[in-house]
Amino acid sequence: MKIYLAGPEVFLPDPISKGAALKAICTKYGAEGLFPMDNELGDEEHGSVAEAAYIRAANMKLITACDAIVANMTPFRGPSMDVGTAYEVGAGAALGKVVVGYTSDRTSFVVKVSKAFEVKRGEDGLLRDADGMAVEEFGKGEEALVDNLMIACGVEKLCDSAEEAIKTAVEIFEGKGKTV
Repeated sequence: MKIYLAGPEVFLPDPISKGAALKAICTKYGAEGLFPMDNELGDEEHGSVAEAAYIRAANMKLITACDAIVANMTPFRGPSMDVGTAYEVGAGAALGKVVVGYTSDRTSFVVKVSKAFEVKRGEDGLLRDADGMAVEEFGKGEEALVDNLMIACGVEKLCDSAEEAIKTAVEIFEGKGKTV
């Protein structure tokens, strides 16, 4: 079984070490971890649009080759998860992969948005931002969604750690009658 390890870890000062640690967890549970930085860079000029397109295509090849996506859904540069990771989660779901997320922040999405932006209850009863756009409010208490509904409802399970998510992805994959 192959697991694509999605998340903003690629932006860390030492992403290779973090990737190695995540891949070691995969090995512990009998899976092979695929980390975006496993890709070899092409000959494109560093920082060019061509390099960006090459990286995207290489990551899509890894996603296509995997059986599951394990995604770090912890907020990144705002109230929501990393947008690139969200894209990878959507791609994996569209391709029929097992998709499991994890986050270190179980705060509801509406609370996160309210902390980042000025929001007020509109005359229609909906919570709205300064531009009049509705803020999603789904679920109450521990059931409240932690991110946009397409992401929060798009994972088969939301876990509290990478290890729990990797273990869960393996269990779900094996439970669907697929062979490792």
